Amino acid sequence: MKSQNVRTRYAPSPTGYQHVGNIRTGLFAWLVARQAKGKFIVRLEDTDRSRLVEGADQHLLECIRILGLDHDEGFDIGGPYAPYRQSERLETYKPWAQKLIDAGRAYADPYTPEEVNAFRQQARDSKKPFLYRNHRPENPPVWDGTQPLRFKSDPKPQSWHDAVMGDLSTGPEVVDDIILIKSDGFPTYNFAHIIDDAEMQISHVIRGQEFLASTPNYINLYEALGITPPILATMPHILATEGNKKLSKRDGAKDVLDYIREGFLPEALVNFIASLGWNDGTEQEEFSVAELIEKFSLDRVQKSGARFDEKRLLWLNGAHIRKLSIDSLYEKVADFWQPSSESYDETYKKQVLGLIQERLKFFAEIPELTEFFFTEPTDASVTELLHDPKNKQLRKLDDTEYRDHKPPQARR
Repeated sequence: MKSQNVRTRYAPSPTGYQHVGNIRTGLFAWLVARQAKGKFIVRLEDTDRSRLVEGADQHLLECIRILGLDHDEGFDIGGPYAPYRQSERLETYKPWAQKLIDAGRAYADPYTPEEVNAFRQQARDSKKPFLYRNHRPENPPVWDGTQPLRFKSDPKPQSWHDAVMGDLSTGPEVVDDIILIKSDGFPTYNFAHIIDDAEMQISHVIRGQEFLASTPNYINLYEALGITPPILATMPHILATEGNKKLSKRDGAKDVLDYIREGFLPEALVNFIASLGWNDGTEQEEFSVAELIEKFSLDRVQKSGARFDEKRLLWLNGAHIRKLSIDSLYEKVADFWQPSSESYDETYKKQVLGLIQERLKFFAEIPELTEFFFTEPTDASVTELLHDPKNKQLRKLDDTEYRDHKPPQARR
């Protein structure tokens, strides 16, 4: 594919915060686009109205802005295929739905939710998987928008190539009559993302492993619509620290902005997130953003899950901090000094930073690491410090030795 034709997208649902699992998909899409000098699009998939979280769209923009994932088109800046918010594209989906109806590949779902649940229970009682197509109505009513519109699938084996997972195939048993448009008039993700990607000329669809099971249905729908599928790339799960389950909020998956508030460098976060499931085939651990753009490739993304290791993030952040000049570090930590430092001048504070830079892992540690540079110690505080088990070197001293070697009063 020619570089100028590479168009990737990050299309989250505005249903909450952005943790590393969410943003990794966007980062990989951004790297593919930037390496090829293509276009990176930010789209909102907000058709599930019951799950929307107020302000989540702006939160998303703040996350990608801080991480430096600049976009060329999006729901905030527009572009040639605007609008980029699915809830504002409802008229776009109707002609495609009508195309399927006219071809006999879509029909109105006449059943109530209670009836569908009864079908599900029958399948459970028979110990068989539930397939809606087994209950496909013989004479469905004309679709008028008040009932769900379903896809009339063509169950058959499917084979496709995934840029990460390789050659994949499934049998007809996983293909079903999925809902295209709900009774509230909003399309489902299953339908809307295929139409949006086609109309926006998306070349690569990069998304999480949770969508892999639905891919045969998507391919079946591509065929019915006469759309050539884009390059598909499935990202393996990010696993909890123990490596035994998918990372979740309960396992410490924090909001990207929470890491920024604690004083993690955006470039260190990008380095860490990019290396969750990817490496360039070398032993290199620290990457600049420019190096990531140069070296990233989907064929180097591993197929198995990547374990989330916050200790490694701390190490990487510390490594990036140590590369900063004192002047640059001083600018970045402006909001992290304790109140007792306010009366001290810039020269003195930079000297303090020079002393702790090798030990600093994130900026929120600064008050604890620098307390004794800004607060006149009392005998009680000295005793407490000397007996702190974490201070192995200071434990070698006693109070008398401390008083004999007390540092001069700080310059104000």
